[in-house]
Amino acid sequence: MKANGAAIRAVRGARGWSVRHLAHLAAMHPSHLSRLERGARGASDEMLSRIAAALDVPQDAITRETK
Repeated sequence: MKANGAAIRAVRGARGWSVRHLAHLAAMHPSHLSRLERGARGASDEMLSRIAAALDVPQDAITRETK
C-alpha cells in the first residue's frame, strides 16, 4: 500500500487541522507530513497507521494500491 496524500490532505482539511496539528497527533515531523501529502515522500505502514488513527479513519481511506 502507498499513502494517498490527497486523501490525507482532504480529511485533514475537513477537520480544519493544520499540517502541524496532524503531525503532532501522528508523532511525526510536519515537513515529512507535508511532503507525504504532496507525494514527494513515502510512509511506512506504521506511520500510515498512526496517521489513520489520528484522523480516526480506516487505513484504507488514506492509502491506495501500488501497481
